[in-house]
Amino acid sequence: MLTDGVLTREEKRLIIKLASALKLAPDEPAYIYEAIQKNAESRSGALISPEEMRMIYTKVFEVAIVNASLSRDEFRVLANLRTQFDIDDALHEEIEQELREMMKEKYGDKAMIDTLMDTLRDSVGLVGDLFDNFRKRPSEGDDR
Repeated sequence: MLTDGVLTREEKRLIIKLASALKLAPDEPAYIYEAIQKNAESRSGALISPEEMRMIYTKVFEVAIVNASLSRDEFRVLANLRTQFDIDDALHEEIEQELREMMKEKYGDKAMIDTLMDTLRDSVGLVGDLFDNFRKRPSEGDDR
């Protein structure tokens, strides 16, 4: 989120949801932000199970699509989460299908559902492409 030096409103929404889903203490997001800004090591967090990774990704993805028009920055965040959580195309599509069903139940407005479904449909290709790009270039200090 900080690669381009600009933290957009959409990225802030995703950070808030991500921090909540990760059950971070109130001071932890600021601590991590400061460590990134100073290019300093940060303390390790608790290990996250594959089930938790899936749940966290789903929650962040839901927040992103409810916006109804995903920005390139939001797609990058989702692609990065997919990389960090090892969420492949099949699992992403499964999560997308669950979100489709949830949106149908949550929103009775057909126009709203159609808009969200179009956003979801578009997301599969773009997030997949970005995910492939993240997979091809490992992060600094990462051996993947």
